[in-house]
Amino acid sequence: MELSQIEAFVAASDRGSFSRAAELLGVAQPSLSNRIQSLERELRQPMFERMGRGVKLTDAGRAFLPYAQRVMRTLGEGVHVLESTRDGSGGRLTIGTAPAVGTYVLPKLLIAFSEEHDGVDVAVRTGHSDEVLQMVLEDEAQVGLGRPISHPDVSTYELYRDVLVLVVGASHPYGERETMNLHDLAQDSLILFDRDSGYFALIMQIFRELGGMPRQQMQLDSIEASKKMVEANLGIALLPALSVEREIALGTLRKVTLETKAPIEREIGVMYRRTKPQSGPMAAFLRLLGVRYGLELPAAG
Repeated sequence: MELSQIEAFVAASDRGSFSRAAELLGVAQPSLSNRIQSLERELRQPMFERMGRGVKLTDAGRAFLPYAQRVMRTLGEGVHVLESTRDGSGGRLTIGTAPAVGTYVLPKLLIAFSEEHDGVDVAVRTGHSDEVLQMVLEDEAQVGLGRPISHPDVSTYELYRDVLVLVVGASHPYGERETMNLHDLAQDSLILFDRDSGYFALIMQIFRELGGMPRQQMQLDSIEASKKMVEANLGIALLPALSVEREIALGTLRKVTLETKAPIEREIGVMYRRTKPQSGPMAAFLRLLGVRYGLELPAAG
C-alpha cells in the first residue's frame, strides 16, 4: 500500500468526486482513478460506489476512512515537526555543560534563546569538561560548554575567559586590605571545591609553582557550598568571578585584588561534532553564542 493511494482515497471521500479530488491534489483524473483502483485491488473490495458524476463510500470505505485520515494527519504532523525543527521554532536542543557554566552562565543564555524559540524542548546535562566532550562525541549532547578540549572530530571555539577572584567574608580582616599576594594567601585557610574539576587543578598548580601548599585546606564539592563557608569566615577562596557577582553586590562577600603577574583564568568554550548536521535549534543556539561573544561559528555537517 502506497501513501499516494491513501491520499487519493481521502481526497475522493472528502470531495465526493474523482475529478474534484484530482484537482485538489494537482494530478490528472486518470492517475487518481488508477491509484484508487490499485488500492481496491490490494484491499480486495471496492471503496467507492461510482455514481455518474460523483462517488460515495461503500461500507468498507467508511470503515477504512478513519484509519486513512489518521495516516494523513500523522504524516502532516510529522512534516510540521520537521519544518519547525529546520527553522528552529520547534524540536529539541540538548546541551552538555560544566557545572559552573551551567549554574552561572547558561541560564541567561537560555532566557535569550527561549524568547525567540519557545517551542524548542531544551535538555541540559552536567559533567566535567572531559565528560562534556564525551557527550558531544557520543551524540548525547548537540552542543557542549566547558573547558575547550582538542579532538579531531570536534570543533572547539573559545567563548570567554573565566577569571578566578579572591573572596573573603564580609567581616574577615582581609576585607580591609586592597591587595594580597599569593604568599600571604598560603598562610590562611583556603577553601577549595570539586577536586575533579579544572578549577581545582588550576589552583593547585599555582601553589606548586610557589613551592608550597596552603597551610589549611577545606575541600567541598560545589561552588555554592564554598561561598557559604567563606561567608561564615571559615576560610577564603578563589572562585569564578561570575559565581560571586551577586554576593559581592549584596555585601556578604568581599573581593580582594590578588597580586599576580597575570589573571588566574581558564578558557570556556563551545564544542560540537564537526560532521553533525545542525538542526534548527542547534544552529539557532550557536548563532546566539556567536552574537553574545562576538564569534562567527561555522556550521557543522
